[in-house]
Amino acid sequence: MALRIYNTLSRRKEDFVPVKQGKVGMYSCGPTVYDYFHIGNARAFVVPDVIRRYLQYRGYEVTLVQNITDIDDKIIRRAAERGVTTSDVVTQYTRAFIDDRDALGIKAPDIQPRATQHVAEMIEMISKLIQNGLAYERNGDVYYDVSQFDEYGRLSNQNIDDLVAGARVEIGESKDDALDFTLWKAAKPGEPSWQSPWGPGRPGWHIECSVMSTKYLGPTFDIHTGGVDLVFPHHENEVAQSHGANGTPPVKYWAHNGFINIDGQRMGKSLGNFRTVRDILKQYPGKVVRYFLISNHYRKPINFSDEELRMCTRALGRLEDAVSNALFAVGIGAGVGPARAPGSESTVWDEVRRLAASGEAGRADAESAAQKLDTAAATARAQFEESMDDDFNTAGAIAALHELATAINTFVNQEMQGQAQGQPEAARAERSAAARAVLTMMELGDVVGVIEPRLLEAQRAGGAQAEQGGAGGAGGADGECGIGTDRLIQLLLDVRAEVRAAKLYQVSDMIRDRLGELGIVVEDTRDGARWKLVGK
Repeated sequence: MALRIYNTLSRRKEDFVPVKQGKVGMYSCGPTVYDYFHIGNARAFVVPDVIRRYLQYRGYEVTLVQNITDIDDKIIRRAAERGVTTSDVVTQYTRAFIDDRDALGIKAPDIQPRATQHVAEMIEMISKLIQNGLAYERNGDVYYDVSQFDEYGRLSNQNIDDLVAGARVEIGESKDDALDFTLWKAAKPGEPSWQSPWGPGRPGWHIECSVMSTKYLGPTFDIHTGGVDLVFPHHENEVAQSHGANGTPPVKYWAHNGFINIDGQRMGKSLGNFRTVRDILKQYPGKVVRYFLISNHYRKPINFSDEELRMCTRALGRLEDAVSNALFAVGIGAGVGPARAPGSESTVWDEVRRLAASGEAGRADAESAAQKLDTAAATARAQFEESMDDDFNTAGAIAALHELATAINTFVNQEMQGQAQGQPEAARAERSAAARAVLTMMELGDVVGVIEPRLLEAQRAGGAQAEQGGAGGAGGADGECGIGTDRLIQLLLDVRAEVRAAKLYQVSDMIRDRLGELGIVVEDTRDGARWKLVGK
């Protein structure tokens, strides 16, 4: 099946054909760094990460550019409110953005330019737009003349006459028409400014993305992502600027994600109903938040609630448990063998890959348990790819992962009989098939970023120690929880281990989920379960 992308510009799904064969250029609108980003913003950052991962899985060489807006009215206001410099605000929230981005498993872009590093190029593009008869200067401000660009309104599917009727002129603006938008702002007292042919000033927001996208990706590139709230005016203005300066449409495929709602109302800072990612991460692991963000198709709205996150915690736990159960069953899982320190000659995944390749001879019997699991893994991969090929349908992709998890658990709990029946060849084939299924789960889970091999590898390397030190948990025997609480949690984990050994997985899941609701995250490792306090 050919990869198809819903293009906002054409308002239909189109076969994906990149500008350059085998290569993909992507631009993602990044943060304006004046505050912590909220869960609605996070969706716009996770979506391009998933798209990039899947394109790489399909064999494309992808270059992702994501800007940082480090000069803007909001940044200037925040600095004035706090009595600090704009540089102070930018430094604080850029660091916060990167920390929260990493917590959500979002890979860093290949190129992350800052607006203030490209002011010279912005002045150059504005000058070119003036030269081309598409912009004009008034009292040190420069405006784009929308009436001179015939394509204006096409991306947002709006009639220019309707847009004019709803446009307004802000106080102090001297533009010729209400619909015209700012390219360059004349300097105001106390604000950062740069010299230009029109006097000191600073760039408008829209011109920043036009310059940074086309500088690094060329005059026409493949995919531009962003929230649906950016279609107009931001992306509409990007098209006008880039096309007007370079003479060609800048983007082949526009991909816009839907809103996140609270109680049916769009979430946003302007509405005062937002939750920052930073606050949410104090209650839930980043991988759970990410799972929530991709649990629905990216173009559809999604409703945020703590109940939704609890459901995602349980759902993600089922996938991770399937991997842990299979590893345990083949002798690589929790409680089997010594932990290896980082830098040792063999990793968990080296062992799994060797085991996966070791049972090829035992796969001849089409009715064998091993062959059934191989078939289930192949079916899951096909369903996963079919969903992702259909406009990056992560909901369908996740459903395929859960089907594979069910097949793995059924296989481990009911069908691995070779060892018990003293049939070494069958046992070898079964262990090999289980390893192959685990590798499939890990590979596909990594594509959407909900199960990452490095995380499980870290579990193996860490042994029985909690991530932040002691034998008991996040704070060790003398940690913040207190020794009594440490021992109580350990008792619950011991009980959980017993019920898991008895294959009472629903009870095991319930214990883990209830602990998760209390802010205690349980992770299964080679040497047993470990726990940590989220956000501590």
